[in-house]
Amino acid sequence: MPTTPSRRKFIRQAAFATGTLAMGASAAASPVPITLERARKEYFGPNDQVNLGVIGAGGMGVEDTKTALRIPGVKVTAVCDLYDGRIEAAKDIWGKNIFTTRDYRELLARPDVDAVIIATPDHWHREISVAAMEAGKAAYCEKPMVHSIEEGPAVIAAAKKSGKTYQVGSQGLSSLGNEKARELFRAGAIGQLVYAEGYWARNSPTGAWQYPIPKDASAKTVDWERFVSNTTKRDFDPLRFFRWRNYRDYGTGVAGDLFVHLFSSSHYILDSIGPQQIISTGGLRYWKDGREVPDVLLGMFDYAEQPGHPAFNLSLRVNFVDGTSDSTYLRLVGSEGSMDVNWNDVYLRKNLSSDPMDAFSMGKASEDMVSKTKRKVMMPRDQVTWSAENGYKGAHYDHFQHFFDGVREGKSVVEDATFGYRAAAPALLCNDSYFEKKVVNWDPETMKLM
Repeated sequence: MPTTPSRRKFIRQAAFATGTLAMGASAAASPVPITLERARKEYFGPNDQVNLGVIGAGGMGVEDTKTALRIPGVKVTAVCDLYDGRIEAAKDIWGKNIFTTRDYRELLARPDVDAVIIATPDHWHREISVAAMEAGKAAYCEKPMVHSIEEGPAVIAAAKKSGKTYQVGSQGLSSLGNEKARELFRAGAIGQLVYAEGYWARNSPTGAWQYPIPKDASAKTVDWERFVSNTTKRDFDPLRFFRWRNYRDYGTGVAGDLFVHLFSSSHYILDSIGPQQIISTGGLRYWKDGREVPDVLLGMFDYAEQPGHPAFNLSLRVNFVDGTSDSTYLRLVGSEGSMDVNWNDVYLRKNLSSDPMDAFSMGKASEDMVSKTKRKVMMPRDQVTWSAENGYKGAHYDHFQHFFDGVREGKSVVEDATFGYRAAAPALLCNDSYFEKKVVNWDPETMKLM
């Protein structure tokens, strides 16, 4: 591919910024990671105490809370869950004196709760989010922000009216990897974006949502009536309660669980508001355990030109039947190279060139490779890797740091209600495309179906 002045400029700037990258063919094939430094604001004063209420103390709720408590000045004061076993477990973890209830409204009415984590099944996200902000609480809501696209505007309106900090829990958005990818993309590292793809795989029963069922699960230990009060009424079913992601009344399938992470990251990196056309396909290939959603899903998305990026295509896939490994990545492909992005690392690969001035990090080896013999030689791709420093606390920690900074300073955050809805909507519309076998047209600006 021809070497352009902009590409040469970027290569020289990158080489200068990162110091001596790698010399020779062997170094280019195995690049030395380049560490990142980022100062994280960590403060705690008497007026910075945040009392936290937890609504939904299952697996993700507990992990969210453990991470939140690593932020200085955060304390759990109340927990709500519909299963008695989780209530007792919460007392064992966070103290016998915390307030507990099965009714989230009782928790929201308490003056000793400043902010809440909403880690319920998806079909409760909208109702509890709105109620929390109306009660004057800041809220961290697990992704996807809503269970259906019709619910998004209510959450956005409540956030604007209340002025309270509201953040959606796609924690990878706040990672060092995404921040570096955003910086590189803006600097023109891959030229003009033309295509992107994301992948998320699972290869275990738990990863595929076959969560354990407690032995004491019953209509007495579970408030089933409250659980189904805003959806289809059914007799008590422990599978539907504890493995709720498998069922459309409560969950949003692999798109709502995992595509939404990839949308959140890509939209942040690219300054995008979302796609305008959505189509998906897939099927239930392996986990035929009564679930109502596919375990393999492929989605394709057309993005129109926006201020942050040109028109491009995105493909996403989730595979719950992966016999190789658990894996996830986001890849951005441009006219001059590509980036593989995960939460701790960014791999930038540049196109090959026979121009020695354009050989990224090949040094003297490039001269030796110039056509001195008739037979061609193997050439490495130009590559450089950025990796988080040892001791990095992780994307989950950073996401909660951003949330509590917002709570304490009374400000908004990146993944607010509008951003969260624009990440959730194309994921939810994937389900519509799959189940209704149709192409869906979406206006990401007005956030309405076309």
